[in-house]
Amino acid sequence: MSGLPAEGAAVDLPRARAGWADFLVLAKPRLNSMVLATTFGGAWFGAGGAPSAALLLHAVGGTGLVAVGASALNMVMERRTDALMVRTRERPLPSGRMQAGEAILFGALCSAAGLGWLAAGTNLLAAGLAAATLAIYLGVYTPLKGRSAHNTLVGAVPGALPPLIGWAAGAGALEPGAWVLFSILYLWQIPHFLSIAWLYREDYERAGLVMMPMLDGTGAAAGRHAVLYAAVLTAGSLFAVSVGLAGWTYLGGALLLGAAYTLAALSFARLRSDRTARRLLRASLLYLPLLFALLGLDPAR
Repeated sequence: MSGLPAEGAAVDLPRARAGWADFLVLAKPRLNSMVLATTFGGAWFGAGGAPSAALLLHAVGGTGLVAVGASALNMVMERRTDALMVRTRERPLPSGRMQAGEAILFGALCSAAGLGWLAAGTNLLAAGLAAATLAIYLGVYTPLKGRSAHNTLVGAVPGALPPLIGWAAGAGALEPGAWVLFSILYLWQIPHFLSIAWLYREDYERAGLVMMPMLDGTGAAAGRHAVLYAAVLTAGSLFAVSVGLAGWTYLGGALLLGAAYTLAALSFARLRSDRTARRLLRASLLYLPLLFALLGLDPAR
């Protein structure tokens, strides 16, 4: 496609000096806003619904810095594939506005500062979980994107660890409720990211990234996985009641939200069009904040 650099082309030569806006792009603020929110939720419930302001600051701030560092280092690792995709080619590294060394330094400093903040401000368990998140995201998930269509299943692990970090910060241990939050976030991600992978399947294929919608050329496997994980999520979300996180109002709301999410996944699995993929993506973006709102509004008595 015209306008795209050839594969293997140098993409690190800057055309202009990187500005603050470029570092903001490295931080992936939209993606990491979910990290902050789920870390907050984990810390809130881990502390029994009565965390101190200092605890929340340390847990969310430290985890947020680690997430920013991981995002920046991920962009360094993916700068050449980013240059081949329409939706990412204007990022600071592939566009040439920033050198890899700048991004590496920024990412490393943020990651180290976040881990140190968690260790000093909360506890070593929270810091260890954050370090595991960083290692899996950069050392396993990112390289796997060019090798296996199951990278989404692996990438959902670090994506689901923030509530565990928050819970560990608040309670000093990982109790059953922490694993319920982890499971909800893990299962939610699969249909969410499969819808994105379908919408940008041509971009991913151009960059040589292996995504599930490309396995059979029709997206049938992606559709089946979306339905399976949405259905299991619906059932799994109900465990929040049995472990004492939420009450019966939450239970009814969780069933309704899960049914809507599963119906959107079924629609995508049946038709596998951009329209149904966007519908599934919108359903996913509504599901998670609404479910967490129910958890907060209807805690177990």
